[in-house]
Amino acid sequence: MHAMGDDDRGLASIDLTGIDLTDLDAFTGGFPHEVFARLRRLAPVWWHEPTPHTPGGEGFWVVSRHADVCAVAADATTFSSEGGGGRDGGGTLIEDLPSGFAAGVLLNMTDDPRHQQVRRLFTPSVSPRALAAVEEGLRARAAAIADAVVERGGECDLLTDVAVELPLQAVAQLLGVPQADRHRLLAWADATLDYDDRDLGQQGDRAAAASAEMFAYGTTLLDEKRRRPGDDLMSIVAHADMSELEQQMVFNLLIAAGSETTRNTISIGVLALLERPDAWRALRDDRSLLPRATEEMLRWASSTTYNRRTATRDATIAGTPVAAGDKVTLWWGSANFDDAVFDDPQTFDIRRDPNRHVAFGHGGHFCLGAGLARMEIRLVLDALLDRVDGGVPTAAPEWVRSNKHTGLRHAPVRFELRDHAPSS
Repeated sequence: MHAMGDDDRGLASIDLTGIDLTDLDAFTGGFPHEVFARLRRLAPVWWHEPTPHTPGGEGFWVVSRHADVCAVAADATTFSSEGGGGRDGGGTLIEDLPSGFAAGVLLNMTDDPRHQQVRRLFTPSVSPRALAAVEEGLRARAAAIADAVVERGGECDLLTDVAVELPLQAVAQLLGVPQADRHRLLAWADATLDYDDRDLGQQGDRAAAASAEMFAYGTTLLDEKRRRPGDDLMSIVAHADMSELEQQMVFNLLIAAGSETTRNTISIGVLALLERPDAWRALRDDRSLLPRATEEMLRWASSTTYNRRTATRDATIAGTPVAAGDKVTLWWGSANFDDAVFDDPQTFDIRRDPNRHVAFGHGGHFCLGAGLARMEIRLVLDALLDRVDGGVPTAAPEWVRSNKHTGLRHAPVRFELRDHAPSS
């Protein structure tokens, strides 16, 4: 494991001693960009000493530059999503998760060949052909969501009334969950991903209750899919060569991955557009800008803040020695604002091109649902642009308390309605 040398100690003391990336209160105003700008400049591969907030009382490496994040993510042999290097636990969170329960079982916490075996089960469901088949249905859903905003006179919570709905409806359809149950999925995801009542490494009462309810629902759903399979993902999972625990873990993962990240990209991205009326008008008048605007929203929101890897052997990252068993954290939210890759990264630019963001990760764990997420963002934005001419926040957005996901709980806004908004 890591042994800090003299050079490391000298670097760690360069105006960085107050940084604590395990203090969740540091993330309650959104991603701490100023902290990571210092890290990229002064210590792009930095040893984070344990603090009272750090799970297990153990330090970890912080990788903050785009090139280094991509290099580590692309080398799954040396930097595992599962574990290794003599460590008992592993996974993709800062805290060690038990091997054989989460690490090595959850799809995003497995390595090849198992990772690719399970991944291939899902690929047809999110292929370009499959997405093309559902696009018109999702477009109609997006129109209905935007129409509901119009019916309320433009006053709404951008997160709960707009951004949540299309990803939630889409993931329910994809999983084969009745639409009437979709808000149960949302409540479970919120409870397990937001650390509003706990700190890292802890499970509060709300998260524990949600986990139990989700497990019970997943058990019933999987039983139903075994008896009466459909053309949905959970039917595929129910008949796959997977243990019951793996099947449950897939259900849990897809609830979170299918709803949480996209809704936050939509809400944070639309807020950025509302703050820039010229950009809103440009998009309204020229929809050919939508693909680039979607990519910029993904970069700007960077809703998955970090993922962890475990060094399976002694290695170096950008010349810095890393020991077998060390925890290595990859901060996507920092990489997406690296001025070595992005011109003027603190500017939200709907015409940005190229846009080499890593909002969907990099390497073998690149997000399976990237195509679906892009479609959902584009369809919601397109529907809003047809009906509103901008708007303003009516209260400050409320951010989630998490260093793992950058997201919102609430974002009250007042949209300015267009005179001739189309009706679905």
